[in-house]
Amino acid sequence: MHHLLNLSTSLLLCLFICNFVIIVTAEEKQDHEPVVIETHQADVTGDGQDETIELKGVLLSEETEYYHKVWSNITSIDGKEWEITYRGGYEPTLNVFNVTRNKINELFYQSATEEKGGLHYYQLDTLANGELQHLSLPEQKLISGKFVENFQAEIRLAPHKQPIVIDKKDRKQEYEKLGLYNSEGGLQTSTPLMIEPIAFFEPVYISKSKGYGLKSYKEINGAYRADHLGTVETLWFYEEGKWTNLKTEWIPNDST
Repeated sequence: MHHLLNLSTSLLLCLFICNFVIIVTAEEKQDHEPVVIETHQADVTGDGQDETIELKGVLLSEETEYYHKVWSNITSIDGKEWEITYRGGYEPTLNVFNVTRNKINELFYQSATEEKGGLHYYQLDTLANGELQHLSLPEQKLISGKFVENFQAEIRLAPHKQPIVIDKKDRKQEYEKLGLYNSEGGLQTSTPLMIEPIAFFEPVYISKSKGYGLKSYKEINGAYRADHLGTVETLWFYEEGKWTNLKTEWIPNDST
């Protein structure tokens, strides 16, 4: 009998502890309340009536501005609803504009991967005729760059274009320590420049005939990421289901 009482007491204690752990764990993992980050009124389905678009998010914690859940709710005037989910990030934002020239607004989402800028995640969607479809974004793969003799760097914005030459004698001592050059400026090893992915897109108005496009920003660094050489800015135009490069500019770093 004594053993049975001890067993019953142990079981009750175990159940109490287990329930307590489950309750505490559930409370710790409970999400914060969703907040409305932005609200837009625009026709995104092509029915001639403005839909209500709410960009919503859930913060990871009270100590951070990182949204670990982000989505948009779209509601039509007759009560139809759509939801688009996005990757989380810092400073999520939603632009609503027509870039495909079909007179129906698209939804362009962006969020930063780091608290102070850096790379961005982006997503372009259309709800034309009430059907959700993800659209591709411009890619820029033909840019190349390398270090050359006499503490210089060469950048080619396209294979057929003349290279942009950058003098980097101000980094002479650093490059020598890295074993990139000898003291006379002779290249010790073939080293490509660091061509970063597109960091950011910006909607821009091109002209009355072309409407809106996108402007991309792509950084190029030298021997390491803090060795910033400059930024490639490109204006993109969407036509017949693909992106066309209208203009590419090299913007050197102020200290370059």
